[in-house]
Amino acid sequence: MSIKLVVAALAPTFVLASPAAAQDGSVAAREIMTGAYAKAEHKLLAQMQAGERPEVQLNLAAVYYATGRTEQARALYRDVLAQANVPMNLSTDRTANSHTVAMNGLRYLEKRQQTASR
Repeated sequence: MSIKLVVAALAPTFVLASPAAAQDGSVAAREIMTGAYAKAEHKLLAQMQAGERPEVQLNLAAVYYATGRTEQARALYRDVLAQANVPMNLSTDRTANSHTVAMNGLRYLEKRQQTASR
């Protein structure tokens, strides 16, 4: 079973997949990609009420990061790591496991924090 993740592939930089790859509007890819973070957050928080979905949590972490709430982003990445590791489609030609995306997100936040403290 593969879960569609359309945003929040954190590698060395913040990478967003194309909205054309988004099959599931509930993960707020279009809103995140256009900078409509308040609208994205509203959508994602509504989806969180239906239960924990790593693709929703990872995208919400991206919103939190983009809006300066790194501790909340960090908490969501840790929550994803506490769940089962599931395969995710980042785009039409890229896949990764949820734990990989979450670990990359945590590493990215750590690097940003170290850079800021210098």
